[in-house]
Amino acid sequence: MKLLRRHAMPWLLAMSAVALLQGCSSAIINVAPMPPVKYEKLAHVEATACGALFGPLIPLGLNGRVKEARDMALAKAPGATSLINVDMKEEWAWVFIIVSRCTTISGDAVKEVI
Repeated sequence: MKLLRRHAMPWLLAMSAVALLQGCSSAIINVAPMPPVKYEKLAHVEATACGALFGPLIPLGLNGRVKEARDMALAKAPGATSLINVDMKEEWAWVFIIVSRCTTISGDAVKEVI
């Protein structure tokens, strides 16, 4: 029984590490896809979304902040379907054991003209 416990411990630690690191992955976000062939520029927009990293391994809202900032920027120009001339800034700050990370997306909101 001791032999089983001794061999099980590395596996349990490895599986725990894999489970924790899975929480740190996110999908690729195309913030500025190719604009349509014909488009109308609606407005210059900007939006910021934030997340935090608690301790060394617990992400809180980190993975979706780029998509959220892009979506909020597009929502500021009704009818907009994409952004051109995009600029992305990232700022972070330490607060005790929490790291706050904010992403700002700015650009020209456009809509396709048919």
